[in-house]
Amino acid sequence: MSGGDRHYYFGSGDHVTLHGGSGNVGIDKRVTPAPETPPALQEALRELLVLVQELRAQVPQAGAAALDDSLPALRAEANVPQQERHRALYAVAGVAGTLGALGVPIVEAVNKVLGLLGGQ
Repeated sequence: MSGGDRHYYFGSGDHVTLHGGSGNVGIDKRVTPAPETPPALQEALRELLVLVQELRAQVPQAGAAALDDSLPALRAEANVPQQERHRALYAVAGVAGTLGALGVPIVEAVNKVLGLLGGQ
């Protein structure tokens, strides 16, 4: 640092550098829009959601709760970090995997989405 510059780090991920001692009047918080979800991924997520919603009524309450917790991150329009979407996909695959043949279409749909995300 030079000339009295001060650096501040905030929990939100912001990094602010103040130059000099006065005249600092605000923070320019430009927000980069989230990248648009590719059409193939949107369609795969929609297909997965339909399957999950059909399966939900056929699983025990704990499994249904896990599916419910995962649904928001699986919506094509959801602006969620990729790590959160992956977590939701693995949770859904885990529930589906306990159902034998009944869960196979969901596991396949999850694998398709993961492939489109580059996470497989």
